[in-house]
Amino acid sequence: MPQGGIDDNENPEAAARRELFEETSVQSLSLLYAHPYWINYDLPEHLLGKAFQGKYKGQKQLWFAYQFDGKEDQINVLEPGDGDPSEFDDWKWVPTNELVELIVPFKRQLYTEVVAAFAHLQN
Repeated sequence: MPQGGIDDNENPEAAARRELFEETSVQSLSLLYAHPYWINYDLPEHLLGKAFQGKYKGQKQLWFAYQFDGKEDQINVLEPGDGDPSEFDDWKWVPTNELVELIVPFKRQLYTEVVAAFAHLQN
């Protein structure tokens, strides 16, 4: 679930596509759904002042669902599209109902909200 910031003068959907490319090299995709509102989370006490270079106490996120229209060999998390060091060491497709359990505990409530918001897209 690639994530990242929005650059100056960039709209959220363009930022989502850019971040997805930067972290996975994926460009072959179609927008399925844009969540209509921001979802927030706070960092746990032990990460305050450490995560996000100590600048923030949490995040607000706007989520998008895409259909991947490419071939799996186009996904490359080890040498991502932006040329920066990889943020990931592997990837896999995961059923949505298993996603929340894979997330660090302090983000589970956020991911529970995301999964519920995108439930209408599941087969």
